[in-house]
Amino acid sequence: MSIFEYWARDKKANRVKGLVDAVSEEAVANLLVERKFTIVNIEKKEPGILSDSLEFLRGRVKTKDLVIFFRQIAVMVDSNMPIVKALRILVRQTVNKKLKMTIAGLADEVEGGNSLSMAMEAFPSIFTPFYINIVKSGETSGRLSEVMSYLADQKEKDYDLESGLKGEMIYPIFIVGALVIVGFVLMTFVMPKMTGMLIGSGAKLPFATRVLMGASGFLNHYWFIVVPLFLLLILIAASYSRTKRGKRLLDVLQINIPIFGKMFRYIYIVRICRSLSTLLKGGVPISAGLTVVRDVVNNSVYYDIISNTIREVSEGNSISGALVISKYMPLIVPQMISVGEEIGKVEDILDKLAEFYSREINNQVKNMSKMVEPVIMIILGLGVAFFIAAIILPIWQLSSMQ
Repeated sequence: MSIFEYWARDKKANRVKGLVDAVSEEAVANLLVERKFTIVNIEKKEPGILSDSLEFLRGRVKTKDLVIFFRQIAVMVDSNMPIVKALRILVRQTVNKKLKMTIAGLADEVEGGNSLSMAMEAFPSIFTPFYINIVKSGETSGRLSEVMSYLADQKEKDYDLESGLKGEMIYPIFIVGALVIVGFVLMTFVMPKMTGMLIGSGAKLPFATRVLMGASGFLNHYWFIVVPLFLLLILIAASYSRTKRGKRLLDVLQINIPIFGKMFRYIYIVRICRSLSTLLKGGVPISAGLTVVRDVVNNSVYYDIISNTIREVSEGNSISGALVISKYMPLIVPQMISVGEEIGKVEDILDKLAEFYSREINNQVKNMSKMVEPVIMIILGLGVAFFIAAIILPIWQLSSMQ
């Protein structure tokens, strides 16, 4: 994505200026034509120096930033403050540089006569179709502040869930990473210096020492093959994961991997239920809501499940009937949704399902963290024991022989 600055004229021939986050100049032109603007000029905004570019990259918009943005907009709109004035105030208050520039662009767009949802379409890397549809429904129903509050609440819950998962994984990742680094340092710097001394002693070396010496010698003599080959494998795997077949394979593996697969399935179910509930509460029709959710779920398996659900709903069937046939959707989900359809409160049932599976995820993460700690300690102990047997033991044998 790049930032483009445009000058155009609206239906009343008023001059309009704004910023657009898009993939190309052609995409900007198409967007302006859709808005029935007469294009005067489109210009790509280039960073003047390297530091400007780095500063722009550092200004990544996080979920927490968006939560605060939506929450503040909701409060100001609820106070009957004009949307343009609210956006101008937020420009001055916002610290994140990328979001600050984006809000300034939104203010320019709205001041030029566009709605907030239309203005958001100019920044697709920040405002997904999910955000845009929610805001559009609020504008149509006259409940913009209420819808913004819903949106902030749901994104805050998503943020809390993501933060909890990341927090629980820090300890095991740190321990495993430290073990790998220590092993690399020993094999690269310590073992080559010890190899000559140990071989020259003529003593019978333990099996662990011989294994470590062999691996160290191989890495030191053939690093120019090992390193490029390792990087090439990473590049091939990354390229394949971007293909349709590769992404589907990774998505299927993710939700079927032992221990973690169940948790990933719950995460996607929470995402589906929470997003669809928010859209329905905002007044978005069920078919349109499912289409938006399908595009934001970010998993090929659940994309297909929702696509099938959309077809069933368009043919007049229920959501629950379409979901019940999928093995990746727990039976409680279609059963609860069926109850919601009967009483006309699908969005409330979806909320309850999202809360239920959020608690299940938290419980699984806590249980896994309790289980991972002893496993990590065992792995760490085995690693330390191996290095002691490979390095300390032969040195002790040599000293006892003297």
